[in-house]
Amino acid sequence: MSETPPAATVRRQVTVPLRFPDGYATTARVFSFDGLADGREHLAFGLGDRAGPRDRGAAPPSSPPLVRPHSECLTGDVFGSQRCDCGPQLREAVERIAGAGGYLLYLRQEGRGIGLYAKLDAYALQDAGLDTYEANLALGHRPDERDYTVAAQMLAALDVDRVALLSNNPDKAAQLGRLGVVVASRVATGVYLSPANAGYLAAKASHGDHTLDLPLVRD
Repeated sequence: MSETPPAATVRRQVTVPLRFPDGYATTARVFSFDGLADGREHLAFGLGDRAGPRDRGAAPPSSPPLVRPHSECLTGDVFGSQRCDCGPQLREAVERIAGAGGYLLYLRQEGRGIGLYAKLDAYALQDAGLDTYEANLALGHRPDERDYTVAAQMLAALDVDRVALLSNNPDKAAQLGRLGVVVASRVATGVYLSPANAGYLAAKASHGDHTLDLPLVRD
């Protein structure tokens, strides 16, 4: 049974040119919203054929947009931290969505929902031997506290009820489905394995059931 979230509306939409450190550049239509359930400042980036001004009277494209709900990661997205794969996934998502047409939902859910300072506390526990999920539990949090209600609200405000979901995380698909978003297909993201994040990715595969092929870190 679906859980219909309260309605949100588009607050503002503006065109923003994007450029990444490797030189890749594109243009996005950035949307802000009123009425999001948690009151935070989440953003939707319309890319490809969704990068122009949104016309509510226009017929929607026949195929569902490619959509990635991407949880904010200051250390990875901005500063290039090698402890996770967030920065490379963000970079990949923008280019793939620009090519296919769709939305990147940039969600203010740092540290799988526990916040930036708590994430750094979890890093300290990981340095002492815990994995990323065990560290959250040791701090009194759930392994993953993210709630995708706002993602469903944002999509509804953009007149999107069917998506091709760009994610390796089955929980995103399950939550969106319960919230009334039809996940027409799931599209896997790349695996950005390095010596610095091997344990982190292994924990995502074993504890979070992420669909990751990690031959270098298997027992």
